[in-house]
Amino acid sequence: MKLKMLGVVAAMTTVLSVSAAAQNLNGAGATFPNPIYSKWFAEYAASHPGVQINYQAVGSGAGIRQASQGIVDFGATDGPMSDQQMSEAKVKLFHIPTVLGAVVPTYNIPGVSAELKFSGDIIADIYLGKITNWNDGRIKAINPGVNLPDHQILPVYRSDGSGTTYIFTDFLSKTSPDFASKVGKNTSVHWQVGIGQKGNEGVAGMVRNSPYSFGYVELIYAVQNNMNFGVVKNPAGKFVKASPATVSAAAAGAAKSMPNDFRVSITNAPGAESYPISSFTWLLIPLQSSDAKKGEILKEFLKWMLAHGESEAAALSYAPLPASVAMKVSGAINYLK
Repeated sequence: MKLKMLGVVAAMTTVLSVSAAAQNLNGAGATFPNPIYSKWFAEYAASHPGVQINYQAVGSGAGIRQASQGIVDFGATDGPMSDQQMSEAKVKLFHIPTVLGAVVPTYNIPGVSAELKFSGDIIADIYLGKITNWNDGRIKAINPGVNLPDHQILPVYRSDGSGTTYIFTDFLSKTSPDFASKVGKNTSVHWQVGIGQKGNEGVAGMVRNSPYSFGYVELIYAVQNNMNFGVVKNPAGKFVKASPATVSAAAAGAAKSMPNDFRVSITNAPGAESYPISSFTWLLIPLQSSDAKKGEILKEFLKWMLAHGESEAAALSYAPLPASVAMKVSGAINYLK
């Protein structure tokens, strides 16, 4: 009987020890990488008993705000923080690139299943209200043989602070001086025309359910929703389809000269095979966590991400970090506290 009681006590002690060691980490931010983050966080928790990583895909703008104020343990963004945001942040944050992805122009045109071609200036003019119909001469000129309807285009955009919007408007600002001056690049901009929706999910849903609509979403959302999306003209004059390979091609140049803080834009990158609306996405990690234990868990997760998570990127239509960038990230993790 005494041995049995000792066994019960030992078991209870073990349970209490595990409970005491249990850690819940909370993060918030970009919807762009949410599919792969959801997978990673679940897999990490499964292989690390007592650790739970909760992530809310509320948009890059909200992620930056919450991480900067210390409301969450980490943030996530597709648009790097500005110098002003960095200096005003209550919590000093470091950008850790995780994977690369693509933003694609998606459309719903009844009777048209062809893979349409788009250029940056044409996309910009759709959102500036200069191109209003699907059979506009400029769209027809680069899509010969496609029977485009004489029907008004319904542009759809992100209504929330969005890294996807940052990437998209960064590209459009580089290819259209008019767009750069009237709208510009940011996570949240004043759109000239169209209707707003929250999150990549919201834009994808609106385009899927609205005939003659046009929008922009991260590649995985177009793939998962079986949406038509177009090929985009790059600086080499080639119309390129988004894929992990063409996103990696866009990152190749930047990887050679990656800044120490990892804040870099690769939209409209040179190279015949480069997809022009590509970007890194980043986790925003405190340089010094307020909770030392959580800081250690974040560091261990980042090491796990490099060792195991990157190999899962392509299956979800993301591109893994270039080897040189992954090596630099590995070194940077050691400076986090």
